[in-house]
Amino acid sequence: MKIDFGLTAGDYAKHRAGFPSSFFDKLSEYGIGLPGQNIVDLGTGTGTLARGFAARGANVIGIDPSAPLLAQAKQLSESAQLQIDYRVGTAENTGLANATVDIVTAGQCWHWFDRPRAAQEVTRILKANGYVALAHFDWIPLKGNVVEATEQLIEAHNPAWKMGGGTGLHPQWLRDIAEVGFREIQTFSYDVFVPYSHEDWRGRIRASAGVAASLSPEKVEVFDQELATLLVAKYPTPILQAHHRVSAVIAKSPSS
Repeated sequence: MKIDFGLTAGDYAKHRAGFPSSFFDKLSEYGIGLPGQNIVDLGTGTGTLARGFAARGANVIGIDPSAPLLAQAKQLSESAQLQIDYRVGTAENTGLANATVDIVTAGQCWHWFDRPRAAQEVTRILKANGYVALAHFDWIPLKGNVVEATEQLIEAHNPAWKMGGGTGLHPQWLRDIAEVGFREIQTFSYDVFVPYSHEDWRGRIRASAGVAASLSPEKVEVFDQELATLLVAKYPTPILQAHHRVSAVIAKSPSS
């Protein structure tokens, strides 16, 4: 299944909820996202993490291979009056100099990378005693909830999509960074409920890997109408409370 989030850049920017402010507060307890730090956000997409760090006074470079997503990121940053350096590039080849970065982050994207190569690149660009933070903000399917019903509909329309049933926890990332020598590995997670109108939930789902990033526009339209019908029939309240889990793996750069 070929994934191209650039195909759904508009919905991605408008409807995909960014990490909550509590997440940035939590990271600050680990010394991440502080004023004046040089932060590189890999797979920045529409810049949700980049904007959060820039708003807290960090100097941020956002890197992503998708020019359409970066165009949306630039618009959102300008609207928020934030200065962020967005660059087309990849997690495996950032083009940045050795040992020049205080913090490297990757939000909702580590699974899309060539992970061993990305881990090596992170070690290359980080300063001594720098930090990496691999973060997720995942919807959580539970029996009977709107997330479960939505995932079932995605699977019906796109059998190639195999990303349902997640827990929001990604223990394999710990192995990825441990194998290249990262130290003092720590994790945290907590749950939040994100309010969505029916329209916003539909936009959020269109912007997912299993829908507009991989289906034809015609198939997306059919899916979207079925989702609209499902929401009215089974979840008629005007505002849906979608269960999400925030999680992060944090580690210090390998010793020299």
